[in-house]
Amino acid sequence: MRRRTYAWADPQLLATAAQELDGIDFFERLGDGKFPPPPINETLGMALVEVNDGRAVFELTPEEWHYNPIGTVHGGILATLADSALGCAVHTKLKAGTAYTSLDLTIKFTRAATLDSGTLTCEGRVVTIGRRTATAEAEITDKTGRVIGHAIATCLIMAGS
Repeated sequence: MRRRTYAWADPQLLATAAQELDGIDFFERLGDGKFPPPPINETLGMALVEVNDGRAVFELTPEEWHYNPIGTVHGGILATLADSALGCAVHTKLKAGTAYTSLDLTIKFTRAATLDSGTLTCEGRVVTIGRRTATAEAEITDKTGRVIGHAIATCLIMAGS
């Protein structure tokens, strides 16, 4: 039997900061290490590696504990990777005091991801943003640049939440 342990910081610290700062300032501080990574990053072993206005890039290196019963990375792991890149791309466009949540997520898998895929990169980009909703698109690629999956999402924007 294999085992894995990990630790995470109190998520309330990030939730409070996300409401007090605009999106770009929040991610600059997160990237500078002034805030701990969110628990989901520690749980899955993924990392935010790049962020700018309307764009967020995450990486995840497949591990055995990401596998489903048929020996490939579980689709839910890939969907979480995409949802993170999509949501954070939208978050970069928000003013302080504005929250968001995913309304929908559609993902299409184009090939299986395994340990041999190497580090997976997911780039999320905002397509449109309005007062109440935003749409974003993302692509997950393997170490050779082959597309593993692509996704789109709509986020609800909630002012003063």
